[in-house]
Parts: sequence; structure tokens; C-alpha cells
Amino acid sequence: MNKKDLIGIFFNHPGNGQISNINYDELKSYVSSFNFVKKVWDSDDSPLLDRSLMVSEIQKIGITRLVIVGHDTGMVKAFFNSVFKYMGLPVEDVLLADFREHGALERNDTELAKAILVCAIYNVPFEIAAKPGTSDVCADTLVIGGGISGIQASLEIADANQKVFLVEKTGTIGGHMAMFDKTFPTLDCAACILTPKMVEVGQHENIELMTYSEVQDVSGEPGNYKVKILKKARRVDISTCIGCGTCSEKCPSKAFSEFDAGTTLRKAIYIPFPQAVPNKYLIDAESCRHVQGKKCGVCVKVCPVPGCIDLDQKDEVVEITVGNIIIATGFKVFDPKRAEQFGYGKHPNVLTSLEFERLINAAGPTGGNITYRTKDKKGNWVFTTGGDVPDTVAIIHCIGSRDENYNAYCSKVCCMYSLKLAHLVKEKLPDAKVYEHYIDMRAFGKGYEEFYERIKKEGIKIIRGRTAIVESTNGKLIIKSEDVEKGKLLEKKVEMVILAVGLEPTDDAASIAKMCGIDVDGAGWMKEVNYVSDPVNTLSGGVAIAGLCQGPKDIPDSVAQASAAASRVLQNILKGKVSKGISSLTFSDIEKRARELSTIKYD
Repeated sequence: MNKKDLIGIFFNHPGNGQISNINYDELKSYVSSFNFVKKVWDSDDSPLLDRSLMVSEIQKIGITRLVIVGHDTGMVKAFFNSVFKYMGLPVEDVLLADFREHGALERNDTELAKAILVCAIYNVPFEIAAKPGTSDVCADTLVIGGGISGIQASLEIADANQKVFLVEKTGTIGGHMAMFDKTFPTLDCAACILTPKMVEVGQHENIELMTYSEVQDVSGEPGNYKVKILKKARRVDISTCIGCGTCSEKCPSKAFSEFDAGTTLRKAIYIPFPQAVPNKYLIDAESCRHVQGKKCGVCVKVCPVPGCIDLDQKDEVVEITVGNIIIATGFKVFDPKRAEQFGYGKHPNVLTSLEFERLINAAGPTGGNITYRTKDKKGNWVFTTGGDVPDTVAIIHCIGSRDENYNAYCSKVCCMYSLKLAHLVKEKLPDAKVYEHYIDMRAFGKGYEEFYERIKKEGIKIIRGRTAIVESTNGKLIIKSEDVEKGKLLEKKVEMVILAVGLEPTDDAASIAKMCGIDVDGAGWMKEVNYVSDPVNTLSGGVAIAGLCQGPKDIPDSVAQASAAASRVLQNILKGKVSKGISSLTFSDIEKRARELSTIKYD
């Protein structure tokens, strides 16, 4: 580059009806302050339709470098590459400043966008110019969330002889994976993989496990975070509880089981599931008669350990100091009641995929047998043993996903778990007819396409097309759908429908992200520094993310990301320093460093 090089700027706005709140007028005003920026184009005013016209314009002005700025910049780079090739200019001088890549679009952060732009103008990678300072780091680590990602990250750090506080808001670690029957594509037992890790966490000397607890507040700075944790009253002393079950056996109160996805009832004093860690009882305050002001206390009377149960125990807030935080809060499933056309909540034998996972599990409400949902004596729709079995089962894909009315994104795992469920239906009910209604089959992972091909040979009818509605007539469910490949509409009677519900951020994802000083995207998933090159770290120093809190992914990817997050933490501990995070930098800081590092010197 020499002093006579002149720059053109092309602002590329989002398409497909997407809206950006970045202040482009402010950006245009900023670039006009550079005397070597000779031309500014805007995609709204200058559609890229005529290469020869653009060549003529660039030659007339004498531009030798071009910066494409804004949204999906790579989509238009090919056009300008062809322009530069035609003019005999190196395509390396067509540079990109993509706001989405570094999170400016999700944050609607014009200052960050301006910083990304100035780095491109000076041809300095943003990651190098936006390099924050460091601070000393406390060696202890907080992991928020006790699913497979939180478990994996905790064990990696603890096995390196470092202290970990693992906080889980439910009564046990394990997360959603503990609810699954099999994993795809190998059909391994999910519990067989997970429970040894759970036990190791519970017994590890370097892990302080805090179940039935929630993070209330995070303050301080990278490397020295002060965290307040609400330890909800379990009302059962886990140090003295022997897990005999007498209290639960005699308890008169029942509530829907969260672990069984509401398919059956549990007692007010309960262990979430038989392999729970810790394997101790706790009391659900909302369904406990005594806590709700009614006369009871049966559990206290029958407990063989004096003082083990304290029905009046209060919540407690503790404060810890940590240097690093890993957020692994997971996901929730889409509530299909929002999509009324599929009849969930109206027709008892329309199930969610998670409910069906519990139904086919040997530790589930029916011992693994597929039966109809029936009413108990109190009018609750539950699954019980000894019921009739369905002859025809339909699985409908993309419920709440790939739909602008709910979630536009693909939830990534639904196709594969739907194929898995179809296989398990045939395994349990060999004579049953099973139908898969899908839009596009997305078998993206190692061994996934092979699994799909295997399922097609098992007598399962796989139908491509959207399902419009699920109705009920004379106790039979009727699916109105389409078969795209045969070019016809379908109306089919079935006895059970499984809805392949998509994945969504947890209800507390936004509040936890705010506490930790990180961002969420438009769908509510937590934002990483860079989706391609740094999918683990966040803009907040010392805060990493792992698993499905970042976005939909399968179990192997969740475990891999958790290990990556743990490695980042261990790097910080070994160095004794932690980055203060990009959020600690101002635009002026980044602009100054870009000027200093640039090899391009202008008049």
C-alpha cells in the first residue's frame, strides 16, 4: 500500500425483511472524515446488478481498495471480486467488516460497528486491535448449570486439581440428558453414559455441588467475581438423609413430575429420579401441605432419622469469589400449546418428544411400555402401566422450529431424535405402523446419514411434507398433511402423535446473561465472541459459555464445547491472568490500536 491508495466503502444492509438498528447515518458521517475515502455506496440505493457500470465508476474515481460493511458482507464479496479481477486489481484488497461476525447486530451497538469498520479501513484484524488488558485471576471457578455440559466442564477443571462450584437450580444434576432413553446415532443408553459422570461429580473432592440453588447476582471484575447464590430450602438435611423413602411413601400430596416431563405424578417430598445426585430427598414447597399453611407433617413423624426433615427451613444466600465463570444453563423445549393446530393439550394422545422419551424409558411411568394416556381418579391425564397400546404412531417434525410464527431457526437435533423415536417404537411395537412427517431431513453429524438410511429399512413410512393440522374424530386422531414427493394431500387416522418440539433458551437465560455482562441474540441464545473462531468466550472477560445456552446442538458438540470452555479457564489459571474482555474497551481504544498496528500510512 502507498499513500495514494484510495478507498471505497459499500454499506450492505440486511435483506429478507430483517431490520438492523445500527445507525448507518452515523457510520457514513464517520467515514466521511477520512480524506482517502472517496466514495460511499449504499445497498439500498445501489443494487449490484451491473458489473461494467461498477467497473466504470471505480476506474473514474481511482479507487484501489474497497471495504464491504454491514450485514452478510460475504454475500456480495463475489461481485466485487469479479470487478477487481476485471480491473486487474488484487482481490485481497476487497475487505469485509461484518457486524454480525462480532455481535454488533445483536447488540444494536453502533460504537462496536464503528470499531469493526475502522479496523477494516486500516486492514487490521478486529481480534488483534480489540485486544483488552488483563487482570489477576482467582483460581476458583463457577459453573452455572448441571447438565452434561456443566458436568463435563466441572470434571475437566476439577481433575486439574482446581476448585469448582457447580450450581444447579433443580434437585439433581444430569439435565435433559438424564431424561433420555437412548442417544443417536449409536442407540447407547443415555443413563449408562451420564450417571458415572454424575457420581464422579458428587464424589469429587474439588467440586462443591450446590443443587436446588440459583445465581442471584454477579459483581466485581474479570478474575475476581463476587457471586451471590440462593440456596433454596430443601427442608431435608442431605448430610443425614439415608434415602429410605419412608417419607415419600407416606406423603399425602402429589404434583406432576418435572423429571418425567409431566407424564406422571410424584410426591411433595421426593427424589427427582432413582439415580439422582445427590441421591437425597427434597420437599417441593408449592405442593407441600405444611409449607402452604395446611395441617400435615406426616413426613417428619415417619422419618427414622431425628431432625433430618425441617419443614420450616428457610432459604439461604451465600457469597463466593471466583475468577472464571462457565455458563451451561441448557435449554427448554418449545411449548406446543402455542401451535394450537397440532392439538397438544386438547387431545390426550398427542405427546411431545420429551414426554415420549420418558414413556419409553424403563425407569419411566410405564416401565418402558408404550400406552395411551388416561385419567386418574382425580382427573389428571397421566401414563400408567397396563393400558392399551397404539397400533399407529405418527411423528411430526419441526414443531416450533423453522417457522417465522415461533422460531425461525432450525433446532438441529429434532430430525435425528425423531428417527431414533421411530426406531424405538418399532422396537417396542414391531407390528405398529409408524409415520414420519418431515420437511427436510437434516442428518448432519458423524454417522447420522447412515442412521437415517438404516431407519428407512425398518418399515417406517417417511413422508416429506408439512403437516397442517391434527384433529380428533370418534377418539381417533386425524392428521392432515402433504406428500411433496408424490404431489398429493394426505388425511390419515392414527392413534398416537408425537410432536418433535424444537429447542428454546431457558426462561432465565436473559437474566443470567445480564448478570454476567454478556449478550443474547435475537432468539435469546447467549452470544459468543466469534461464532467461527471463538465460540466459547464472551465479550465479558473470564466468562465462557458451553452447550445449548449458546444455541441448539447435539450431545457430542455440547461435550466438546464444555471441554473447550474448561481449557480456557485452565489457561487463565495457569497464566494467573484473565482477559478483561472486549466489553472493557471503548471505540477510541480500538481505533487508536488499529492506527498503531496498521502498515498503511495515509497523508
